[in-house]
Amino acid sequence: MQNQMAKTKKLNKGSSGQNRKASELFIEKYLRKDDAVETPSGLIYRVVEQAQGLQPSMQDVVVVNQRILNTDGSVIADTYKTGFADRFSMKEALPGLQEGLQLMAVGARYEFVLPPELAWGKKGVGNKIGPNAALFFDIRLLEVAFD
Repeated sequence: MQNQMAKTKKLNKGSSGQNRKASELFIEKYLRKDDAVETPSGLIYRVVEQAQGLQPSMQDVVVVNQRILNTDGSVIADTYKTGFADRFSMKEALPGLQEGLQLMAVGARYEFVLPPELAWGKKGVGNKIGPNAALFFDIRLLEVAFD
């Protein structure tokens, strides 16, 4: 029974190899968009709405609305839908978000594709993000707070 449960859980998140392949295909397709930019670290982003103003640093706390998706389009989290923005320290953010959020000004909306190395890597997390999974973020920076 325990082994069966472990197998079921693993299937829901996808195997490491399946996720790696799906991530590579998603990234390859996303990079074909005319306005997609890839940074040296591998972060990929598109500017949906630009803004002028305060940009966060690693010492700040940010307030964001965000929709987080797996590469298959399944929703991990969606604060646009819930109406409750997320607030977190930049130091606690995934490496790809740390880099990406520092490109943004308050009011801006970006799309980010975090390759596995800039997200949860080989481990994955919980039952929604498998090992070697790339993540897609649609994120609006609402506020930079100084804590």
